[in-house]
Amino acid sequence: MTGLVIKLKPNEKVLVNGVLLQNGDRAAKLRVRSSDVSILRARDAIPKDEANTPLKRVYYIAQLALAGEADADLAVGELLQGLSALKGVFPGEAGDDVMRAIDAAQEKKFFVVMRAVKKHFEFERALLERAPGMAQAMAS
Repeated sequence: MTGLVIKLKPNEKVLVNGVLLQNGDRAAKLRVRSSDVSILRARDAIPKDEANTPLKRVYYIAQLALAGEADADLAVGELLQGLSALKGVFPGEAGDDVMRAIDAAQEKKFFVVMRAVKKHFEFERALLERAPGMAQAMAS
């Protein structure tokens, strides 16, 4: 069988095309057969006040677009602006993921953007801790 498989923990919440659903008392698997569906697990979402670094701001914008809380075209513009500013900052795999996120943003694949940048949150935090002046400049 093809399609996206979502594994839900007991009582886990998931947003599907703007509708908040909650799993029951047992773990469950859902297979999403449609290809043009926006899905966001609550555990993958970050609150606005945590979007306080360049990567987290990009993630948050993609999250809003995925959830249908932001205009997709405007989000693409903001994502491309934020990701373009990060192109030369991250070396190696992280830099490759920024480029993947740029490609995904252009195609409005917001979950792919989120997945590409999220795995580098800790690396970004370490970079910002080593350069305190940079952390202040990037936060504004």
